[in-house]
Amino acid sequence: MYYLLDESELVFPHPSLADEDGLLAVGGDLSIERLLLAYENGIFPWYNEDSPILWYAPLERFVLSPEKIRISKSLKQILRSNKFQVTIDKDFTSVIKNCAVISRKDQDGTWIVSDMLDAYKRLHEAGYAHSVDVWQGEELVGGLYGVQIGKVFCGESMFSKVSNASKIALVHLAKNFGLSLIDCQIPSEHLTKMGAELIPQEEYLSILHTQQSIPYDFQRTF
Repeated sequence: MYYLLDESELVFPHPSLADEDGLLAVGGDLSIERLLLAYENGIFPWYNEDSPILWYAPLERFVLSPEKIRISKSLKQILRSNKFQVTIDKDFTSVIKNCAVISRKDQDGTWIVSDMLDAYKRLHEAGYAHSVDVWQGEELVGGLYGVQIGKVFCGESMFSKVSNASKIALVHLAKNFGLSLIDCQIPSEHLTKMGAELIPQEEYLSILHTQQSIPYDFQRTF
């Protein structure tokens, strides 16, 4: 069962009421206020152009504890080589646009539809959404973006145009910002290899509810 949201009312049902696929609610809007309320309660939007806004709260959460990140020997060599340069929020718009168009195995289309792109750009301008940008010379070759809730970084998507670029972004995120948790949302093989794991929704929410959304805090800790 899912819940129909009223655009005039800023409220979500409790995440534990999500169905077995994680679907919790339908409708509402993508205002800054609603998006922050969602992330503060372990909820995120995920839908395509042909559907209404869908809100998810998985009953298990795929997360990475920064202190548990596993870096392969080959990736350590790449990090030492200075082959890539990393910046923060230098080109948020290009990062999210690349995440929207990059092809992924077993996935048709994208959930980063035009309304989502605009909504996260507004979140970024307000200081809540951030990007880690990976460069080779002047070319943006990889990166990730997400929403910061205190010391929890809710990762939304990542991309690579060259091998290992998104992994470089993730390592940089884990090592440099004093985060307690990186929310990866949906399980993937390569993030599992880097140390991400599933935890119960209750455990994730207990961590999340000790945090506070502070705009621009991500940049200040760099």
